[in-house]
Amino acid sequence: MVSKINKNAMRLKRHIRVRGKISGTPECPRLNVFRSNANIYAQIIDDVNGVTLVSANTLEKGFEGATGNAEAAKKVGITLAERAKAKGIEEVVFDRGGYVYHGRVAALAEGAREGGLKF
Repeated sequence: MVSKINKNAMRLKRHIRVRGKISGTPECPRLNVFRSNANIYAQIIDDVNGVTLVSANTLEKGFEGATGNAEAAKKVGITLAERAKAKGIEEVVFDRGGYVYHGRVAALAEGAREGGLKF
């Protein structure tokens, strides 16, 4: 009998491995991405103090229509960058959350760069 690979468990293993190498500081916080089938979520986190500084997702009021595509992910990235700029955050370290840097994750990163974040 062939056993089925648990994709989410493998993603979590990759995420833990990456988190061992990167961490957010007050000067350079971490931009974390979570992707579900229907939505995408992003947070800017200060790991030293354990605080979420800024967040954005496709469940908010400004995101009508399709929320699970690359276009919506790019809008989330731009919104997150605008909110970060308002709080004085310009430089972050990108945490892709164990996902492949492709599709919606890459679109979110591109939108954040377009909005003015540096990473």
